[in-house]
Amino acid sequence: MGKSSEQKTNVMRILDQANAVYAGMCYAETGAISGSEVADALGEDHAHVFKTLVTVGKSGEHYVFVIPVDLGLNLKKAAAAANEKSIEMIKQKELLPLTGYIHGGCSPIGMKKPFRTFIHNSAESLENIVFSAGKIGYQIKMSPDELKKVIPFSFADIAE
Repeated sequence: MGKSSEQKTNVMRILDQANAVYAGMCYAETGAISGSEVADALGEDHAHVFKTLVTVGKSGEHYVFVIPVDLGLNLKKAAAAANEKSIEMIKQKELLPLTGYIHGGCSPIGMKKPFRTFIHNSAESLENIVFSAGKIGYQIKMSPDELKKVIPFSFADIAE
């Protein structure tokens, strides 16, 4: 599949190196900001478009949660999935130094360090999911099986 957008993001380069099958999608011209707006701009079912959230546990460990754009992260369920007493969202100003990504362009692929990653269990039954390509205006569409070739993750019931 490879490129349908002329601009390659680092995430796309990582996927290419792993020989993963994906489609690059661009919505940069649409002005979409929220996950729901991105789904609409791409003409994708909201249940198939996921956002990437970065958290910190009571232990100080960081975790990545990937959930459908119309849902919220359930912090209790997220903590249970990660075997933590509690979990909270990191502060927005911590995102770039921690992950290398800015708010709105955070991808589960290609962070500065690998973090334990959990994807909402609704993705298990989907042929493809759509998530950030690591830059605002760009998304990746690929199967969870292909994603497993690039990053380790677990499916979990983590949203509300």
